[in-house]
Amino acid sequence: SRNKRKICVITGNRSDYGPLSPLIARLHADADIELQIIAMGAHLSPEFGYTIQEILEDGYAINKKIEIVLSSDSKVGIAKSMGLVQLSIGEAFDELKPDIIVVIGDRFEILAAVSSALVFNIPVAHFSGGEITEGAIDDSIRHAITKMSHIHFTAIEDYRQRVIQLGENPQSVFTVGELGLDKINSIELLSREELEENLGIQFKTRNILLAYHPVTIEEESGKKFAEILAAIETLKDTFTLITYPNADAGGREIIKMIDDFVAKNDI
Repeated sequence: SRNKRKICVITGNRSDYGPLSPLIARLHADADIELQIIAMGAHLSPEFGYTIQEILEDGYAINKKIEIVLSSDSKVGIAKSMGLVQLSIGEAFDELKPDIIVVIGDRFEILAAVSSALVFNIPVAHFSGGEITEGAIDDSIRHAITKMSHIHFTAIEDYRQRVIQLGENPQSVFTVGELGLDKINSIELLSREELEENLGIQFKTRNILLAYHPVTIEEESGKKFAEILAAIETLKDTFTLITYPNADAGGREIIKMIDDFVAKNDI
């Protein structure tokens, strides 16, 4: 039998595993493909939900686990985490010898992984290039990953044109739609009552979902978030569901503010 093509998916946290999971399912089901998964970062952190369990519960083997989350969200801590990826992932590549690597988005740990792949001459397929996220280091990281990748899968034509503008070969850039929509379309949604029971909450007349991540190129994320929380406190008959931020520089300050706000307002 001919050798299977080794396709290695690298995931650093829930935010990339979610959109990637429908693609991972298809790779897993393909008899001509040997799926490899490298899990790292927040997946392995109890503080961020130890979400490696989600991958295992979905029925996939994890070929390599790479511990990089330090108990710090300072700029020094993030820089060291990137260094830990580069120190560790080269050995994983050497052992797994993937034919191609699949990554999505703009996380700092993915940038470090792709930098290492460059040294190994392993082709990289990148999803979600060409996008813009103002106010975050994500923009620079995303564009840098684009320049180190070989095949590009973009969400819309505007993003494809931006990747081409960055100097990539138009024949290697494909508009395929937003990968995350496949995930959303495959999820069975809970009813309002089921969601209330699941989360142990009770909705009110008006309901707000608040997701806030540190603005990584500014120093005043906390101050801006405080203004949002102050505005929410003035609303009447409104239930607010707040999600914790990602594993980014400044994240713990936001988490503490959320915890204090919830305790103070008994929500």
